Amino acid sequence: MIERKGSILTVREDIKVFDCTIRDGGLVNNFHFTDDFVKAHYETCVAAGVDYMEIGKNNSPSIMSEEEFGKWNFCKEEDIRKIVGENDTNMKIAVMSDIGRTVNSELLPKEESVVDMIRIATYIHQIPAAIELVEEAHAKGYETTINIMAISKSFDQELDEVLEAVSNSSVDVIYIADSFGSFYPEQINRLTEKYLKIAEAKGKKIGIHAHNNMQLAYANTIEALTYGTSYLDVTISGLGRGAGNCPMELLIGFLKNPKYKLMPVLKFIEEFIIPLEKELDWGYSIPYMLTGQLNEHPRPAMKARDEKDDNYREFYRNLLAE
Repeated sequence: MIERKGSILTVREDIKVFDCTIRDGGLVNNFHFTDDFVKAHYETCVAAGVDYMEIGKNNSPSIMSEEEFGKWNFCKEEDIRKIVGENDTNMKIAVMSDIGRTVNSELLPKEESVVDMIRIATYIHQIPAAIELVEEAHAKGYETTINIMAISKSFDQELDEVLEAVSNSSVDVIYIADSFGSFYPEQINRLTEKYLKIAEAKGKKIGIHAHNNMQLAYANTIEALTYGTSYLDVTISGLGRGAGNCPMELLIGFLKNPKYKLMPVLKFIEEFIIPLEKELDWGYSIPYMLTGQLNEHPRPAMKARDEKDDNYREFYRNLLAE
C-alpha cells in the first residue's frame, strides 16, 4: 500500500512547481506570444517562487514551418536570452522536445545555453528515440524529463516495460501525463505507486502533467503529490491545449512553502490573462468533458469549440459512434 508523504501542513523540499504556461498555452495560439507577454510571465514566475519555467519548445525549423508557428515553438537561444538574459535567478529554464520534430545535433552544449532542462515528449512507440535524446542531452550537460503521453491508452504490462526501459536511462524525472484529461484520482493514485516503485529504485523523480477535461487537473495533481510525486506542472489560469491544465494559482494557494507567492500571479492574471481570454478559447467545457469521459483525444472537442458548435447531444452521439 502506497503511503502518504507528509500532511497538508508539510513543506516538502522535493516539491518543484513547474510552469508550462508558454509551452502548453502555445498550443492554443501556435506559440504567437509577444515578447512583452513572455517577459512579464517570466518575471511573474520568478517573483512567485516557481522552480522551473518551460519557455516553449525547441522543435527544428527544418521540420516545422516558421511561418505557421511563433518563435516559442523553436526557442532559439537568442530569443530566450532576450527574455531571461543570463537568468541570474533561482528559477531554472526548460524547453520541450517533441520526438520526431527535433534534430538532436542542433542541441547546443549546456555551457553555451541559458536553458537548464530538456523535457522530452514521447509516445510509447517512440521510446527508443526518446532515450537516445535523453542521453544526448545528458552528455551535453542538461537535466532531463521524459513525458510519456497517452498512457491512458496503454496496457499495464506495456507501460511496465516502458517504465523499466526509461528508468534505466539517464533521465532525471519521469512524468505521469494525463494527455486526455481522462484519469480520476483513484487511477492517479495507482499510477503514482507504479511509477514510484519502478523509478525510485533507479534514483529517479516523478512528475505529473494533468489536463482539466473533467475539472480534475488540480485534484489529480494534489493526489499525486500527496503520495510522493515531486514535479508538479501548472499553467497560469490553466492556459493550455483544450481544457487546459492545473492552474498555478490553485497549487500555489495550497502549498505551504513560504517561498511561493500568490500575489504576482494574480497581478499577471489581471494584466495579461483577462485580455487574452477575449481572444483565445481554452478551459473546461462540455465537449472537453465528453472526450475526457470517453478517454479520447480532445481534437474533436477543439474543432467543436472553434466552430462554436453547442449541439452537445449530437457531439456526444458522434463520439459514441466512432
